[in-house]
Amino acid sequence: MAFNVEVRVVPRRGILDPQGKAVQGALSTLGFGGVGEVHVGRLVRLEIDARSAEEAQERAVSMCRQLLANPVTEDFEVEVLQGAGSGR
Repeated sequence: MAFNVEVRVVPRRGILDPQGKAVQGALSTLGFGGVGEVHVGRLVRLEIDARSAEEAQERAVSMCRQLLANPVTEDFEVEVLQGAGSGR
């Protein structure tokens, strides 16, 4: 069975995030006050063949640890959505 999985990768708190700082500055320049810290990350969408949602989750976490996220500078979050082709 195929599962849709979303992986969110963001810089760890306390790690310099120049892209986040640039976005924060640009928002301020555009008049969007009141914006605190900004962290820019990435979203990775995967379709994973697995026997269960738990197996899809485990496989995605393994992918993050080996390739999708840098364990020194980034944190990640994995969410298994409904089966592939059925929407969210």
